[in-house]
Amino acid sequence: MQFQPSPLGDFIARHRRLFVLTGAGCSTDSGIPDYRDASGHWKRSPPVSFQAFMGSAAVRRRYWVRSFVGWQHLRRAEPSGAHAALARLEQQDRLELLVTQNVDGLHQAAGSLQVIDLHGRLDRVQCMDCHAIVPRQELQIELLQRNPAWAQLQGRPAPDGDADLDGLAFEAFTVPSCARCDGVLKPDIVFFGESVPRPRVEAAMRGLDRADAVLVVGSSLMVYSGYRFVRAAAESGKPVAAVNLGRTRADELLTLKVSEPCARALAAL
Repeated sequence: MQFQPSPLGDFIARHRRLFVLTGAGCSTDSGIPDYRDASGHWKRSPPVSFQAFMGSAAVRRRYWVRSFVGWQHLRRAEPSGAHAALARLEQQDRLELLVTQNVDGLHQAAGSLQVIDLHGRLDRVQCMDCHAIVPRQELQIELLQRNPAWAQLQGRPAPDGDADLDGLAFEAFTVPSCARCDGVLKPDIVFFGESVPRPRVEAAMRGLDRADAVLVVGSSLMVYSGYRFVRAAAESGKPVAAVNLGRTRADELLTLKVSEPCARALAAL
């Protein structure tokens, strides 16, 4: 890969084993909205918490109605230029590991192989009792079969397969239970208030140990699950570059900050 004479290009050219951490800003050019504004504040109400989801059938019903609409948008999303550029870095053997906070699977769709889905994948659903895994699209078909009157429901796309549905009563929407044990079904992602599985964190830390620099793409790092890797890199003396619109939680730890849309910044490489 031939790098253009830019600060970001120089940074990547100087560090051959990159640990890449991506966030929601990497997928906005794919039509998936992000959560935070340029100041790192919520643009909207925070996502549903793990405790609320598990503790209330009404909350789960509301989640699945919105997901029923939002999933149709997310599954049609295609990788952006940022996803494609990071896949090319891996193909050129310049990427040690890619850790993503996103749950959309677009890095793999772009061709990236060395990926840790830190927060899981939205295209899978897990039973919280027997831990069976089913494809999200399979559940979508069952949701449609149980709720045919909702087939034409439209809503504004929201982050991570959600949708904004204003003034709608959800009581008539039927949510299936696990076909194996009748347990609660939950998307196979890490909700707010839920911990990232330790094996994922440990695998990511091993990749960070092997890398010689960190590149953050499209994350404000406000969530500790991603911020921990930048902090660990800084503590070990590894340089960190970030491509992000607006401030990040780690601004004082950065060697380089590029305030541009991710696809534009990486396409320039």
